[in-house]
Amino acid sequence: MSNSNQYHQALDASGLECPLPLLKTKLALKALAIGEVLWVRATDAGSWRDIRKYIAMTNNELVAASDVDGCYQFWIKKGA
Repeated sequence: MSNSNQYHQALDASGLECPLPLLKTKLALKALAIGEVLWVRATDAGSWRDIRKYIAMTNNELVAASDVDGCYQFWIKKGA
């Protein structure tokens, strides 16, 4: 995967409040195969911190992340 805009599954958690974006991210990652990329979009301010912290505590990899006007996007590669 050469471009951070490429992904295998999308999760739009826009409009959901904490802790739902993180919980839905965890569930979506469980459904992916190792090496596949999940794209997540969220608007809850806590998502920027929570999802990044979760990734740091797991074998998953944060490929890219962006925060544009309160719209948070994450590209997460599932680890082993």
